[in-house]
Amino acid sequence: MDAGSPPTPVGFRPSLGLRNAAMQSTLASKRPVQRMWRRRGIELNRLSTAQVLDCRESARLSGYLTPRRPDAPARGVAVLIHGWAGCHDSTYLYSMAARLHHDGYDVFRLNLRDHGGSHHLNRDMFHSARMGEVLDAVQAARRLAPEGPLFVIGFSLGGNFALRVALQGPAIGIDPALTIAISPSINPGATLQAIDRGPRLIRWYFLDRWRRTLAIKREAWPHYDFSAYAGLDSFVAVTRRFVADFTEYPSCEDYLAQYTLTPRMLMDAPSPIAILSAADDSVIPVGDFQGLSVRGSVVGADLTAYGGHCGFISDWRFSSWAESRVMHWLQPFAGAPSRN
Repeated sequence: MDAGSPPTPVGFRPSLGLRNAAMQSTLASKRPVQRMWRRRGIELNRLSTAQVLDCRESARLSGYLTPRRPDAPARGVAVLIHGWAGCHDSTYLYSMAARLHHDGYDVFRLNLRDHGGSHHLNRDMFHSARMGEVLDAVQAARRLAPEGPLFVIGFSLGGNFALRVALQGPAIGIDPALTIAISPSINPGATLQAIDRGPRLIRWYFLDRWRRTLAIKREAWPHYDFSAYAGLDSFVAVTRRFVADFTEYPSCEDYLAQYTLTPRMLMDAPSPIAILSAADDSVIPVGDFQGLSVRGSVVGADLTAYGGHCGFISDWRFSSWAESRVMHWLQPFAGAPSRN
């Protein structure tokens, strides 16, 4: 691909009845993917082993390693990072992991702090500026699957973390062959406002997930008192209060700046990047990507008309166009077939 060219228009046109953004976003989390992949002979969790990774400052993150098929060449290892309030078993992430395993990759599904039932592993709360432990976790996952190139694939907030691996990793010896972000939150301030101003169902969903995770954290660490959050019904208000209570940053703006990314930063990244997002995403404003082009380190930039948030479901068989696009992007970077 010519590194100086603009993004190539890509026509993602889902079947009739699947062009509604809310439908796409819902199917991202609600498709029966475990049953779908079981019919193809892949039960990912049966093939995976649970791992707890030791990271800096005594932090511990959990995840699941799925080795490649015994008959598959070393295509590489893909570290997958879920979105906020997601986990290793989130529908969109599970299906992507199964597709990667099917195509011959080692796969590591990483849980961020306080996700995937890991609330008991760390006393302190998760927040999105805790980048060091994620870098350490990617490095540890790489040691578990050392053959072939490294790939990092993230969704939503996990897409932001993945992109920061591409930006910060090479300086400390983590050098992804390609990082792919799907519906990434690169401007978290705009994402918070989009949640508050968008469909009520979306705001209710995120607030409900937030309250659930607080309840689980308090069960694991009873010294926490989250009663002040019970009456908050704005995600911006929740975040402002959280930053004051549980982070070292003097203001919400200072906190959000820690993980705000710009198209220019991405195009200047020290390792290759590809991004997929949709114009009808009610959580990620498409304007965040203004100025992004297939230039510099950005080897793929698909901004589609349809897709919702982490959706990109093509048809009523619930086929994922995002998975096909990811495989297309990985192909030039994947390890060569073994000659043995």
